[in-house]
Amino acid sequence: MTLSSRRAEYLARASLGVSIVFFVVSLLIGRWSGFFAVSAMSWVILAGALIWFVLTVQFHQRCLAEQEKLDMTQSGKEQGSTIFEAKGEGATLFAVSQRRLAIFEKWFIPIFSVAIAVYQLAIGLYLLKSVSAAANDVEAKQALICAVCLTAVAFVSFLISRYATGMSSHDQWKPLRAGGSFLLGVAVLCFALGFGLALAHFQKFIALAVINRLVPILLIVLGVETTLNVVLDIYRPRLKGQYSRAAFDSRLLGVISEPGGAFRTAAGAIDYQFGFEVSQTWFYKLLEKAIVPLILFSAVTLYLLSCVVVLEPNEEAIIEHFGNPVNASGQVRLVGPGLTLKWPWPIDVAYKYRTKKVMELSIGFVPKIDPKTKEVIPERSLLWGKAHYEQEYNLLVAAERTNAELAPGAVPVSLITAAVPVQYSVKDLYSFIYNHNEPARLLESICYRELTRFAASAKIQVDETTDMDESLLGAGRARAKEILTREIQKAADKEKLGVEIVFVGLQGLHPPPEVAADYQKVVGAVQKKQAVILNAHAERNKNLSILAGSVENADRLYTLAAEYQRAKEENKLDEVERLGGRLDRAFAQASGDIFTTLRKAQGYAFEKATLARGTGERFAGQLRAYEAARDIYKRRQRLAAFEEGLGNIRKYVKVVSPNDAEVIIVDVQEKLMPSLYEISGLEESIEK
Repeated sequence: MTLSSRRAEYLARASLGVSIVFFVVSLLIGRWSGFFAVSAMSWVILAGALIWFVLTVQFHQRCLAEQEKLDMTQSGKEQGSTIFEAKGEGATLFAVSQRRLAIFEKWFIPIFSVAIAVYQLAIGLYLLKSVSAAANDVEAKQALICAVCLTAVAFVSFLISRYATGMSSHDQWKPLRAGGSFLLGVAVLCFALGFGLALAHFQKFIALAVINRLVPILLIVLGVETTLNVVLDIYRPRLKGQYSRAAFDSRLLGVISEPGGAFRTAAGAIDYQFGFEVSQTWFYKLLEKAIVPLILFSAVTLYLLSCVVVLEPNEEAIIEHFGNPVNASGQVRLVGPGLTLKWPWPIDVAYKYRTKKVMELSIGFVPKIDPKTKEVIPERSLLWGKAHYEQEYNLLVAAERTNAELAPGAVPVSLITAAVPVQYSVKDLYSFIYNHNEPARLLESICYRELTRFAASAKIQVDETTDMDESLLGAGRARAKEILTREIQKAADKEKLGVEIVFVGLQGLHPPPEVAADYQKVVGAVQKKQAVILNAHAERNKNLSILAGSVENADRLYTLAAEYQRAKEENKLDEVERLGGRLDRAFAQASGDIFTTLRKAQGYAFEKATLARGTGERFAGQLRAYEAARDIYKRRQRLAAFEEGLGNIRKYVKVVSPNDAEVIIVDVQEKLMPSLYEISGLEESIEK
């Protein structure tokens, strides 16, 4: 006679051996290849091996109990009424295997459940803590070999799990459901891991990164579930002859291995809530029969939707065919806005990017983020005396100081706070994606390098030797913007980044806020000094323009005069004569006060020469007149002298006879009041 538990025992033993082999193989492959997920998967398989070990012992005890019961029955038939037909305590004393089975299922299975829960929690927490080491997956090797091995493990595990789950539908083999459910979960995980490893071969690590965290989390969840089942089993009543589900028999994995059980449980709950058998209605039966095809149809429909690529007006996409973005003719599979068809995933994979969107890099600062909207808060005012952003970085630049000008212990460097937004767009999507792993970070590094290099060679402080038009903190920003834009674009093109620099903003360059006030004082003093210098230049230009008509004429006259003087000092007569002529012509052509002075001098010289010539000619005429009539000439000259000398003197003429003895008294004293005869116009007024 074939024992019912013997077949289950064989299956449990075979599953235990297969699980141990899978554990060793996956552990060795994980250590050899360096993939964290493969090593973590080996510990999940070991947890399943522990469950199969418990099931092996349990079914072995059942086989012994059934053999014992069969032996007792056969012995009772052969000997008639013997002690084997006794009831109560006597029969129990001879049923050793049955008693051992009852003790095992009552006590040892819960104890093993606690041990399995502790193992799952401990390994899960350890793997979750070590998941950071999965960053080395990028450097792991032989991803395809690992994928093939894990797929084989998944296939064998799936076959065994389905066989065990099918056997568990019988009451005497129900404990196999725990091992079958766990082995099915192992099969699903191994298949997903094999798929992730296949993608890792094409440098796509996203699926592998998810599995790296999924494996330890699943172990922790199963450990927590097993612990709760152990606690609930303490308070759950046990009925004699009814199967009691083990604590390590996961209800969560049971939903995957036996989805019909979940429907039956839901149907029972619905029947209980509504008070009648809703599960017996035609709609529920139709839904129960059609739920799987509907799910499959939905899954297939969603999968076929991966054949459609929809791109917005500002987007472009590159389609990879089996990981290759270049088609058979050597052209990049680049598609623009609109609707595009492709092979379904994972045959074709489309990578979409907003190439027409202008993106921005924050160089030298960390912008403020609104905690509610998660958007950047724009800075409205840029003042030197306060920080503008969440964080601002300083650039170390060279100072325009000599060692003699530096204080003791000081170094010839300065600090400048840089907040430079750099905006760019993608002009070559293929170069942007495939030439570099992280193009945005590379572009950011290029911007920092070029900004530091330019700041180190630029003039930043303002003093008597620095022109504001050349200062990086003054009007020189316009020129600096052009240079930085050109240099960043040149460096990006050299690295084949495929980007176009749209804008470089240098408004955020300023001294550190701690020294901003002192720096502004220096700037103010320099500006006052430059104002004085500019006023002096203006006064100089004004005076030169007044003298020579223009500054250029004055400079030309000064140059000629300096050359003429140098030629005289060197006694170069020919040069003196030549430069003298040029200097005379230059002075003659000059305008302004020089022209006026020269014209006055010329007029004065002409006047003097003319007067001298007239005086000479008059003297010659007087000499001829004197020789012709000397007495008359003398009398005439004497009268002319009297006339000239007495022109402004009051004169009284008294004609008397030579024989007249009259005495004439003349009062020459100035009168305070004039007499009536002396008032001019009196006669006319009287007549009127």
